Formats: sequence, C-alpha cells, structure tokens
Amino acid sequence: MRETDCPDPVRKALLDDLDEGFAELYGAYRGLVFSTALRLSGRWADAEDLTAETFLRAYRALAGYERDRIATLQTRAWLMTILMNIWRNCARTRSRKPPPELRDQPIEEVDPGQDVEEAAVRRETGDELAGLLGLLPEEQRVAVVLRHVVDLPVSEIATVLRIPQGTVKSHVSRGLRRLRALGGVR
Repeated sequence: MRETDCPDPVRKALLDDLDEGFAELYGAYRGLVFSTALRLSGRWADAEDLTAETFLRAYRALAGYERDRIATLQTRAWLMTILMNIWRNCARTRSRKPPPELRDQPIEEVDPGQDVEEAAVRRETGDELAGLLGLLPEEQRVAVVLRHVVDLPVSEIATVLRIPQGTVKSHVSRGLRRLRALGGVR
C-alpha cells in the first residue's frame, strides 16, 4: 500500500513521520483511551497511569513496526488491546498486594474554570455509573465499556478480547441487562 492510498489520517501521519504521526495518534485517541481506562479502573489516577503506559508502549511498538504493518493497523482496536493488556496486568499485580490505606490515596484535583453545579452533576453521574459498572462481572464490564463508552464495533471488540463475536454480543447484552436491573434498584 502506498502512503497516498491510506484513508486514515493518523496512519498516514505515522507513515510520513513516526514522531509527528504519534503526536497525531495521541491527540486523536487520548480522550478515548483515558475514558476507557477510567471506566475500567474506576479511579482517575489509575486511569492517568494506564493511559500514559498505553501510549508509551504504543510508541515503542510502532518504532519496531514495518511500514506495511503500520499501513494496515486498526489504530483504535490496537490501542484498546494494549490498554486491556496493561489493565489486566495491573489488576493481577494489585490482587497480590494488600490495598493501601485511605490516607495514602491522593486527593483528586478539580478544574477551577469548571462550573461547580455542572461538575457536581457530572461527577455524581460518573460516580454512579462507575459504581454500577464495578458491580458487573469483569467480562461484562469490559464488553460494555468497549461497546458503549469506546464505541468499538463488535468485530473489533472480539479482536481486542480475543473471543468470538457472539460471546461479545452476549457479554454486552447481559451486562446492559444487569446495569438496568442495578440502576432500577437504587
């Protein structure tokens, strides 16, 4: 594939110049990666760490890729795969360590330019959704987040999670049904 044949501007930028292309990749997907990481981890600081590690690993991987591989890369699904792997590894490591005490937890910063009422409503809704998502079994939570937060198609979710498309549909359906039931209880 020639560079001029590449319809995706991010991939085209990566083919033209890795460093500038990576800046474009970061700009295009940082919000998506962060929001997914936040929904998976449930904590702002953890989501920031997961996002940073995802882009660091993505850059290192891209530096070793051949041009043909970059030209055919499904960037969104590829980044979600990296994020999922990091998240799973962190969860596995965390399960082996005792939880830190509450006083060791950093206080989350607030944007001073943000409308207070709007921030409170957004925070309350986000906290409620994060709480409900946290009650789902892991496979359902991940499938729902990738489908309805990241807006990945079922085929890409199947690629990211390495499971059949029918299983993805089942996890999403069961997760949404359970979220509705849990949301009605509160």
